[in-house]
Amino acid sequence: MAASRPTTMGVTKENLHKSNSDPVRRVRHHPKARASSVSKCYLTLDGYSYVIVASPPERKKDALEEAAITQPGSKNGQLAKQGSLTILRRSSSRSLGGRGSRVSSHSDEDLLDAADLAQDALPSADNPDACEKAALRLRSLLRALQKGEVAASVLQQNLQYAAEVLESTFLDDSSRCEETQDRAITISLEPSSTRKFKKASARDKSSRRQVGEEDDDLSEVEPDAVPQEVREWLASTFTRQLSTARRRTDEKPKFRSVANAIRAGIFVERIYRRLSSATFLHLPPEVTKILKRVDDWDFNVWSLHEASTNTPLRCLSYELLNRYGLLHKFKMPPATLETFLTQVENGYQKFKNPYHNNVHAADVLQTMHYMLSQTGLMNWLNDIEILATLMAAIIHDYEHTGTTNNFHVMSGSETALLYNDRAVLENHHICAAFRLLRGEESNVLINLSKEEYREFRSLVIEMVLATDMSSHFQQIKALKAMLTIPDTSGFDKAKALSLVLHCCDISHPSKEWSLHERWTTQLLEEFFRQGDKERELGLPYSPLCDRNNTLVAESQIGFIDFIVEPSMGVCGDLLDKVAALSIPATPPISEEPQKQQNEPGGPIKRPVRPSGVVGTEVRRPWQDHLATNKTRWKERAAKDAELRAELALASNVNGDTTGNPSEDNENVIKEEDEKDIINEANEENAE
Repeated sequence: MAASRPTTMGVTKENLHKSNSDPVRRVRHHPKARASSVSKCYLTLDGYSYVIVASPPERKKDALEEAAITQPGSKNGQLAKQGSLTILRRSSSRSLGGRGSRVSSHSDEDLLDAADLAQDALPSADNPDACEKAALRLRSLLRALQKGEVAASVLQQNLQYAAEVLESTFLDDSSRCEETQDRAITISLEPSSTRKFKKASARDKSSRRQVGEEDDDLSEVEPDAVPQEVREWLASTFTRQLSTARRRTDEKPKFRSVANAIRAGIFVERIYRRLSSATFLHLPPEVTKILKRVDDWDFNVWSLHEASTNTPLRCLSYELLNRYGLLHKFKMPPATLETFLTQVENGYQKFKNPYHNNVHAADVLQTMHYMLSQTGLMNWLNDIEILATLMAAIIHDYEHTGTTNNFHVMSGSETALLYNDRAVLENHHICAAFRLLRGEESNVLINLSKEEYREFRSLVIEMVLATDMSSHFQQIKALKAMLTIPDTSGFDKAKALSLVLHCCDISHPSKEWSLHERWTTQLLEEFFRQGDKERELGLPYSPLCDRNNTLVAESQIGFIDFIVEPSMGVCGDLLDKVAALSIPATPPISEEPQKQQNEPGGPIKRPVRPSGVVGTEVRRPWQDHLATNKTRWKERAAKDAELRAELALASNVNGDTTGNPSEDNENVIKEEDEKDIINEANEENAE
């Protein structure tokens, strides 16, 4: 490999200091260096041999005489005459085994033992001393790990710091070469005025040349080809426009240097991933088996509820955040995430609601996952939007009181007063969840930038507010108008995602009958409890809240006909349009082996051809279920009408008006339901 091109710089105290700190052009002065009487000076240090050659401009004289930096009449260390010093560094693989080798000593071991791994005062990643500090920390970690003395938080902190140093440190290709080579530095001995003029001129030319090259590179990227966010990332990452000062033109990175840096970064990230997954949640085998079906539309969240010992939301949330790669992407501390999910689950169980509880939250989250992963919706979203969508599903009913907004308004509750009778519960869910996220022990968003946090918060607020049923018809109307736009460029993502979450929230009538019937029973029980409170407070019954006069089958038929079916139809049309425009025709070749892609905490995975998409249309498993469930409710409604007629006739014949026909009717219906459930269970066991 050819030697590096000589570089010219002025000999001042500042430049000598810089040359000593430069990891590539470092010239060390050793007290044992010996100078000859000729124009060369030799010294050996750190496994390198340095040769200093003095070259005067006129005639050759003694090197020590011509190369003396301080002379009578010189000012600020400058020379009265012009000339140059050439310093040759000869690296040899015979000394210390090359630069990559290191001979351990007792002093090194003392430094490693004395290193404080929990110390917070570390130099910034772009500091010249950061690389040495990071290396010392990593060696100290290895020694401590052998002794089993490292806390998970300390290990995570130091690995993250080492990764930051790797990203900001330039690794010169030639400095890694083990072959014998010479490296020369020419130090100018010109007067200060001449030297400053040449340096300024060279710097201006270099700057103009670099700016021109960067503009040419970025000009090849058409404005419409990538989003503005991607263009800004390209500029800040590859042109250093928004970072530290530009590099000198003679220090451009070589291909091997970049490759080595990437490999090192990937190595550290994989360690961080395994650490994150190993220190958090270990799911029981039965839970893991159930979660294998999490991609199904008819996923049985009640089975997960039983297998996880009443922690379905916690287990499912971790599984999905990890599966999407969001834990690693946004650097969520494992202990903090565990605390957050545990507190969210406890908040859902605060009022012991039959319906709006942690099982309902897990069901909505799983349905949202189906919409994202099986319909191609996630290919339309960026990373922060995927995080916001899943988080909105997790907290959409956080600390639900088990009563409706109308009940809060009519009863004049403190929550209604706080939010001025508008979207009372939805505002409380959002406020309580973000208050929880502000806590030091539960802030899983701690590593989001300010811009990311603002985007995240804005989207979550709009999505959760849209779960207010009073805004249902406005949403449907707005989405129908939006679907008339020819392409998705004019789509409002927040409104589109809000409709998807709203549909997930009311989706249980579109699931298989056993799941839908159970959810209906739970919901009606919650309504009836509210009716009991309204009776105690002297308030009129809210719809479907009177235990004695509610027509269950008829209410569900109306709910499907006027609310669920139209909503799911509009949602399906939206997903069709997004799938047709966001899914490429042919899948790209994977850049990593399948094993690496499935590692916990890996990059966000975006299925190119989801299983729920046929051609350019999204499968709609909810349509058949809606039709089947509505038919069964109609059959039950007919039976209910016959029973009510028989009871009314019997009451008129006997003159008995003390009985309650509704209660008798409900008892008969319950008996028939139990028989149906037993028969279905027997049929499933037989199959």
